Amino acid sequence: MCSHQPSCPSSSDDHSTHVVAAHPEQGWSLLCDGAIVFDDSGELLPDGRVIAPHRVPAERLAMAA
Repeated sequence: MCSHQPSCPSSSDDHSTHVVAAHPEQGWSLLCDGAIVFDDSGELLPDGRVIAPHRVPAERLAMAA
């Protein structure tokens, strides 16, 4: 699916894939390996597997003073 050289890895976890279609108004982007990544950090892989969002625990979030 990916046309650039060197070819992208089969998993988007490597972060060397490229965005081929961005839809920030809808909260998702299509990567050149066929994966869809969402603004909440979740992913839908080309083989149908789902990667859950990588959320930061609430106690690690900075509080505004």
